[in-house]
Amino acid sequence: MPRTDLPETWDERATLLAMLQYTRDTAAEKCAGLDAAGASATPLPGSPLMSIGGVVNHLRWVEHSWVETRFVDGPDLGPWTEESPDQEFLDGATLPLAEVLEGYAAQASRTAELIEDLDLDDRSATPLGSGEHPTLRWVLLHLVEENARHNGHLDLLRELHDGTTGD
Repeated sequence: MPRTDLPETWDERATLLAMLQYTRDTAAEKCAGLDAAGASATPLPGSPLMSIGGVVNHLRWVEHSWVETRFVDGPDLGPWTEESPDQEFLDGATLPLAEVLEGYAAQASRTAELIEDLDLDDRSATPLGSGEHPTLRWVLLHLVEENARHNGHLDLLRELHDGTTGD
């Protein structure tokens, strides 16, 4: 199925979910044809954890954290620890890229299951640092923002590795 940002229907929920999936698909597309060296390379001196595999793995675990842990109050299964708060970046740089992408797609499916019967105005189980309980709408928009921002990083990392560019 081609990557698109157009929703099946023009209601708010379908539009939010289409945009979220578009940003996920864009991240995956940035990885197409990438070799293992490209997936694990960290060419930015000021960002030594920033690899393509690490960024995609981060996106997977951020979605898990926001939806499964914070929104529906499930267990935090993320790889991070107090000793290694950025472990998802480290793991993503060493795992096979296909495995990272499979995990990212599986998380998207899990998110769809968890929010299927929720309303956009439903509030998270866990509050933000401000004490506010964000709506599902806010969480979905936050994930779109997170993915879109990191897709820019993926653009740069891919171009630095092998010159591949694209939208």
